[in-house]
Amino acid sequence: MADDALIHDPAGGMPRLLEIMRRLRDPESGCPWDIEQDFSTIAPYTIEEAYEVADAIERQDWAELKGELGDLLFQSVFHAQMAEEAGLFSFDDVANTMSDKMVARHPHVFGDESRDKSPVQQTRDWEAIKAAERAQKAQKGALDGVAVGLPALLRAYKLQKRAARVGFDWPETTQVLDKIAEEARELVEARETLTQDEVEEEMGDLLFVMANLARHLDVEPEAALRKANAKFTRRFKSIEAALAANGKSASDSNLEEMDALWEAAKAAERRAAE
Repeated sequence: MADDALIHDPAGGMPRLLEIMRRLRDPESGCPWDIEQDFSTIAPYTIEEAYEVADAIERQDWAELKGELGDLLFQSVFHAQMAEEAGLFSFDDVANTMSDKMVARHPHVFGDESRDKSPVQQTRDWEAIKAAERAQKAQKGALDGVAVGLPALLRAYKLQKRAARVGFDWPETTQVLDKIAEEARELVEARETLTQDEVEEEMGDLLFVMANLARHLDVEPEAALRKANAKFTRRFKSIEAALAANGKSASDSNLEEMDALWEAAKAAERRAAE
């Protein structure tokens, strides 16, 4: 009964959420769907929820952000519950590990080091501490520890960032641009003679160099592409709205008409920003 009271307590906080998760996974009285899940089946939802958090922030929808952060927190609770059932670790272990990490990585806040550092120096110190942590885990290679499960564009960015730390990088942005032009030209010129697998490989090379250009420009490519997606969606919806006002749909239109409406949407956005 005490557990039921906690589950229905609107002010139950973290203990309430943990108890709800425990009950959902109860093999006798829990939810069949929740019971049959494992780490691998839940992982895609975890990634999706992280992106929905980023989306709410991008749109500055703070009311929705509260819910999305809750969804992401629930993913951590779900994984921790499964880990506890397997005798691996508990949610408290997760929280304590994170606390230990933050204290260790911020000696200028929680230790004796001076806080009189520039953000650049603090970033260098952070990376040095992380490198020491990787060494303790026997991760000797420069690329060790870059998660395989990251979105491909973000992983490309992080791999190149790691390689650049040990000097494997083009010194000038113009060299990256030259490589982009070379990769694009090779792809276009050879597309008729390549197999589909080879075309895919060449396209991957081009995208990989594009991620490198983003790094040289100090742009996080995943965030940049999210913004481009949002912009495209916004402008295309403007096209559809303009066509609908004339009793038409996109399938009833043509490229010339839609391109003109696209330019009108761009112009309207510029005027609104002035």
